[in-house]
Amino acid sequence: MSNRILPVVLALLPALAMGAKDYQLQSPSGKIVADISADKELRYSISYGGQSMLAPSAVSMTLSDGTVVPGDKVKVKKVTRASGDVTLPSPLYRRSEVRDNYNALTLQLAQGWEVQFRAYDDGVAYRFVYTSKKPLEIESEMVEYVFPADYTMTVPYVRSGNDGDFNSQWFNSFENTYTVTPVSELNGGRLSFLPLVADAGNGVKLCVTETDLNAYPGMYLAKGDGNTLKGYFAPYPTSVEAGGYNNIQGVVKERASYIAKADGARAFPWRVAVIGSDTDIASSDLSWLLSEPSRIADVNWIKPGKVAWDWWNYWNIIGVDFEAGVNTATYKHYIDFASENGIEYVIIDDGWAAGKGEDLMVINPDIDLEAILAHAAKKNVGIILWAGYGAFNRDMDAICRHYAGMGVKGFKVDFMDRDDQLMTGFNHKAAETAAKYGLLLDLHGTHKPAGLNRTWPNVLNFEGVHGLEQMKWSPGTVDQMKYDVTIPFARQVAGPMDYTQGAMHNATRSSYYPCGQQPMSQGTRCHQLALYMVLDGPLNMLCDSPSNYRKEPESTAFIADVPTVWDETLVLDGKIGEYIVTARRKGDTWWIGGITDWTPRDIEVDLTPLSLGAGSRMELFADGVNAHRNANDYVKSDMSVAPGSKMKFHLAPGGGFAAKIRK
Repeated sequence: MSNRILPVVLALLPALAMGAKDYQLQSPSGKIVADISADKELRYSISYGGQSMLAPSAVSMTLSDGTVVPGDKVKVKKVTRASGDVTLPSPLYRRSEVRDNYNALTLQLAQGWEVQFRAYDDGVAYRFVYTSKKPLEIESEMVEYVFPADYTMTVPYVRSGNDGDFNSQWFNSFENTYTVTPVSELNGGRLSFLPLVADAGNGVKLCVTETDLNAYPGMYLAKGDGNTLKGYFAPYPTSVEAGGYNNIQGVVKERASYIAKADGARAFPWRVAVIGSDTDIASSDLSWLLSEPSRIADVNWIKPGKVAWDWWNYWNIIGVDFEAGVNTATYKHYIDFASENGIEYVIIDDGWAAGKGEDLMVINPDIDLEAILAHAAKKNVGIILWAGYGAFNRDMDAICRHYAGMGVKGFKVDFMDRDDQLMTGFNHKAAETAAKYGLLLDLHGTHKPAGLNRTWPNVLNFEGVHGLEQMKWSPGTVDQMKYDVTIPFARQVAGPMDYTQGAMHNATRSSYYPCGQQPMSQGTRCHQLALYMVLDGPLNMLCDSPSNYRKEPESTAFIADVPTVWDETLVLDGKIGEYIVTARRKGDTWWIGGITDWTPRDIEVDLTPLSLGAGSRMELFADGVNAHRNANDYVKSDMSVAPGSKMKFHLAPGGGFAAKIRK
């Protein structure tokens, strides 16, 4: 740990006050200012470099007994100011250290409540904290984002349910492409899940998210009056039945009149506004910084890595003497492929448990799990098992204990598809139980990470993304290329994601079509390679089949060599919805990935921030001259790179480039 300065806390009268009940909080650089008004209600506004970003927006909590916190006449008992500047170790993340530099303001209210504000140089966050031991029920939470103008929004709508019926929208997969539209034209009858982005003009964006989400419902936003977004939360489930996919999902039949219960003192989630340029937004660590620190004292047993995955490629292996499918011979083949290429894990996806996977203690008779695990151990490959939510939740302690004892390294848990209080609590319980038995988790079919990856770092990845699996069935009208250059500035602000990249069958916009049994990606080969640097994923999939990878040894070797956690990450250039260039360092080696939407473009990348030494060499994968006709076309080259040089790259439609720079 370096540059450690312990926070200094002072109890003050309202300094920097604009009035008796008005308070101001500035970021360390002074560029971001939050003005807080505690009068008839509690409101806050934000400016950035003198530009209004957020007009006065109300915050409150209403309890089931009718109490409103802080009430219609806000009474502030005490004001506490603090500052912090400390460098935190961040293993299993996109950089090995994270600077936590902020100014803070806490308003102590009546009846055991306080509101905490923090201002960083890249955003502002606030949360409610309850300090009493008395249990309570939260009927609702008031969250507003009142924009000073008709900002252009980039929002992911909930895909399920009916317009105007929010109750039908709570059950959803948190997977959708983005809608770009002014606030005034948003669909007020449809919820949007987080994160989402507002364009304030002048090259400045505001990304709304939340973090430190635990045993509390996730927040959705929908259009309110004027240029306002209002927060909505799934009510507390009182009756849940097995249903949905293979009867392994929890289908809510009845809900309470309140959104959450608290047994006593607790902190509630941080409401986060990340502010800055496009690259500032994509570089933000606020979701990680504002979450609860790791509950695992020693994380050395947690091994990130890449995963050979069976489901997306439909077990399409050829040239073998057995019928491929969910059987022992197939998974031994995947293990052999992983071992040959230094890939750390193999996932055995849906189908290894008998029937529809309702009981994880009963194994498909075509699967000799003990033999598979023995083969994997011999080849130094870890096995991760897929598990449906309902089956895993039924007795997760016994399941984790049993399979950890057999040598399984982790679980990919799927089909949660809710983020009410019970489900966000489940994610934490699953993480804790898995950690107890030394197991990794990949939470698929779930909401954004919201800080869980810091609190329980054995949870290496999360879905909550319209990932490559969607290309098995999505029509050509779905623009995955625009999506790919949007998520680094939106969804990824909340944490890593299980996108499942690595397709070897690549298609142009006109040649793409959905094919579940022999799937393809939109965009070029180099676009797929670049995603391993552009996207965060401590547990990263190789989605295609061993047979397809063996046909493409150059691409496969590059993917297999890419790290999944990093010492340093720099977003060198980018614009939401158009393109991005990301550089990541592991040791003395830099990896750079750049991608574009369907618009071909020429990009100049300044390598000065990388501080390259003399004699550096670049291994480069670039779109071939005919990649606009055949997306599989690429050129591999090796060249010297001078320190401080600027390099030009041509990106084909849906294209990209991927580079490795070493001494």
